Formats: sequence, structure tokens, C-alpha cells
Amino acid sequence: MENTESEFVEHGPCEACGSSDGLAHYTDGHTFCFVCQVHTQGENGEEKTVTKPIPKDFILGTFSELKKRGINEKTCRKFGYMVGSYHGGPVQIAPYHDAGGSLCGQKLRSPDKDFSWTGDAKQAVLWGQHLWRDKGKMVVITEGEIDAMSISQLQDNRWPVVSLRNGAGGAKKDIAKSVEWLEGFECVVLAFDMDEPGREAMAACAPLLTPGKCKTWNIPLKDANEMLVAGRTKELLDALWGAKVYRPDGIVEGSSTWDLLVREDGGASIDYPWPDLQAKLLGIRQHEIVTICAGSGVGKSQVCRELAVAAIKQNQRVGYIALEESVQRSIRGLVSISVNAPLHLPHVRASFTGERTAELKRGWDEISNSVVFYDHWGSLDGENLFQRIRYMVHACGVQWIVLDHLSIMVSGDEEGDERRKIDNLMTKLRSLVEELPVGLLLVSHLKRPDGRPLEEGGKTHLGLLRGSASIGQLSDIVIGQERDQQDEERGNVTTLRILKNRFCGDTGLAGELVYDKATGRMAPPGEHEEATSGERQGTTGGHSDY
Repeated sequence: MENTESEFVEHGPCEACGSSDGLAHYTDGHTFCFVCQVHTQGENGEEKTVTKPIPKDFILGTFSELKKRGINEKTCRKFGYMVGSYHGGPVQIAPYHDAGGSLCGQKLRSPDKDFSWTGDAKQAVLWGQHLWRDKGKMVVITEGEIDAMSISQLQDNRWPVVSLRNGAGGAKKDIAKSVEWLEGFECVVLAFDMDEPGREAMAACAPLLTPGKCKTWNIPLKDANEMLVAGRTKELLDALWGAKVYRPDGIVEGSSTWDLLVREDGGASIDYPWPDLQAKLLGIRQHEIVTICAGSGVGKSQVCRELAVAAIKQNQRVGYIALEESVQRSIRGLVSISVNAPLHLPHVRASFTGERTAELKRGWDEISNSVVFYDHWGSLDGENLFQRIRYMVHACGVQWIVLDHLSIMVSGDEEGDERRKIDNLMTKLRSLVEELPVGLLLVSHLKRPDGRPLEEGGKTHLGLLRGSASIGQLSDIVIGQERDQQDEERGNVTTLRILKNRFCGDTGLAGELVYDKATGRMAPPGEHEEATSGERQGTTGGHSDY
């Protein structure tokens, strides 16, 4: 028979697939469905030029409302979404088309949310793409077909809405495949799920489009259909039309910073236990790195213990990571401060028997309920350390981390390797305190100066930080300790010097601390008796042999 041409007349419903407007009628009486690709011959029986009929392995179903999903039949007909049977079980059928608009596959969804395909899924573009013009004001992209129909239905199926083929996992690939079509729209809204994969997929896909074209939304529930079923349709539409232009992480418009200006700083702040230091630094703040540095044996670890106990007495939880000592020694050091006795000495521990056992128990109770340790022996890998810190913060409620000390993490490396490793560690620690609601007290060693040794009272400065300049650069506060261990009169006196103060800029001398061998405590001159005499008389019966 002769192959002839005829003119298009109108669109209408298709009895074969149920489409409401997919069937095209022509002047000679023949029809062709652009949804299921079934055609009928005209009155003269002449065969017309059409694409191949629907493949045999494709499924024909019926249109029906999806009651549990709140999707009406009209919307299902619009998108060609049908209900049918596959291998003896019920399925929902989503037809997929290629870039030319031809049906190329079907995505089948079982009641258990198992998905399978018929046809050639590789040829498919975004679901629903064939229904809309190649350009316009706005198009919305969802993770799934149900979400796409939910949004479309709320807008009377008049505004372009499409869906990814295989959810967030394939989002970047799907959008890249249809990027030319998407670029025809003035605005592209990514309305993905509000879970972590959905948010990550939006961030990954947005840069594929022209800067400023892509917007991302934010809704209180997981996805569009949950919002529809919950009756929160106004919120859904508000979120859709109020979607924000995507900006890469770190880009903040100045016009959006008013709240940052007027609101209180986030994170907790605690006081230093020594007045002179508190006056210069105005507290220890979360999201800060406070680095304590000194020569060997000057008392860095003791200062850290004092600061940790000070935090605990201010109702804070502390993560204590001492990389050169066991958990046993760490808990003894902290409880020593609580009971004002150097428990690392055997004869002092031996004195806490009988009536004094209760005193020791009270000291342990004060510390133990507010501290978390890291038993690190056999594992000093940096990544393990960062994971443990995250666990301490998220699972244990820790607000302050003491890390004593940095240098042991890189001990044994070549000089060049040590510098690079410290740079890497400091960068990760900096990111960690910015990410987590935690403050970090970090111990760092110093290099030997050219002049007077640090152990003989040499002056500290930032240039002496051992290993890398990044320690000083990435720390918010740097506190140097100076002590002449050979001075017979002042060998127990430590001078504190502020080497860096990013918070308020006040640097220089910040008082002195005197170490009391009897109590194992460090305190400003004249405060030892005030802090301990009453407690000794009230709880120890006047014991002075420690």
C-alpha cells in the first residue's frame, strides 16, 4: 500500500494505555499514541509512517488514584503512571521516554518498594521530561516519580515537574544527561529528599548548571509526598517557590548576616581558674584551639590537668587524651587536684586509707562522672584519634578536649615529613573544632632556643613551636610557660606568657603559678593556703605529710 501523509487534528485519550491526551488524531482518521506508541489505520486502510508499536515485554495497566499517596487519577493519567501486574504480583508502572519523546522503558515498583525495569533504561531521560516544552520559567526536579506527581498535582499539573530515574545515587548522571534541556529554563529547583543522601545530591548537582540558575529547597518532612499526605501543602508550595539560589559552601551574602551580627556567639565559655590569665583571655571558648607550650619538664601537663578540673567544676564534660601516659595515671592526676594531694606518689596514696578513703572517693566522684578517656595504647593513628574525638562529643556529651601532646603523633618521622604531618594534623584539628561544639586544649613542645635554655627560664615565643608554623597560625590562643628549674628560690614558680590572643589581642605576661609539692597543685602566689588549709583541717585531720 502507498505510504501517504495527513495533517494533525487534535489530542485525545488513548484506550490502549489510558493516557488522557497522548493520542493524536489525523485528518485521514488514523491515530497514534505518543505514550504507548500504538497506532490505528485510517479509513482507507493505508499504513502511515509511525514508530514501532509498544514492545511485547512492556506492561499495559490501568489508571487509578493512589489513595495512600494522595495522588488522583487525573495526575496519574497526565504522567502515564499506571497500576498493573507483573509476574503475578501488583506493580506500579512509570513510563520512561528517550530524548526524542519515544517510550523506551518502564520502571516497575512493587508494594515492597522493589524496583525493576522493562525496555531500555539507558536511553531514558528525566521522568516526565517529554511532557513539557523545551524551555520555560521554572522546572522542578524530584528524587522519585511519586514526589514529582505530588508537586505537579498541587499546581494543577500545569508547571513542569520531572523526576530522577534512580534517586539520589544517580542524580548527577541523570541531570548531566538532560542538562541541555534544563538550561532552557530560567530556574531549576532541586526538590530532593531532606535526608543526607538527598542533601548531598543537591550540592553535587547544582554546579552542573549555570551559576544562579539552580535553587534548592528545604522542607520539614522527608519528601514532597510526605508533605502532601500530611496535609502540609501550603508549606510545600512555600518551600518550592521560596527555594534559595544554590551557593557553594562558604559563600555568604553580606545582606544575610544581620542575625550573625546580633545573636550571641554559639558554644559555651568557661573561666580560667587563675585571675590574671582570665583577665587577659576572657575565658576559654568552644570552637577554639588553646595551645599550651613550654620546654621539657616545665609543667605543661600539670597546667592541663588544672584546666580540665576547672572545667569539670563548672559542670562541663571533658575528654582527656594524654598520649604519653595510661588512663590510670591520668585519673590519678585529675583526682589529685580534686583532693589536693599528689596521688602519683605511693606514700600519698597509702595515706588515703581508713577514714580518708571516703575523701578519696568523693574526689573520684567529682571527676569520674564528667571525664572520658581515650585508652590509646597500640593505636596512635591520626584518623583513629579524630574518630574518637567525634565519638566523645556526639555520644558522650564532651564539651572540651585535652590533647597532650601533639608531637608524639609524629615522633620518629624525618624532619620534612614531620612538618607536613603536623600541618595535616593541625588543619584537621582546626576543621574539627569548627565542626563540633567543642573547645580544644592542645599541648605542644618547643624547640631549643639558641640562647638561654627554656628549662633555665628562657623566654618563649611563637617561633619556638616545634615542627611547623601551622601550630601558631591555626591556634586561637597560645600560652607559653617559663620556669627556671635550677633556681633554688624560684624553681617552683612558672611564669605565664600570652603569645597569641586572637579573641581580644591582649598578649604578654599573664601572672605566675607556684607549684606546691605538698598538694601537687599549681596556683597564683599566696592562694595555696587559702585554697587548701581549711579543706585539710576539715577532712584530713591536719595531715601534712604530702
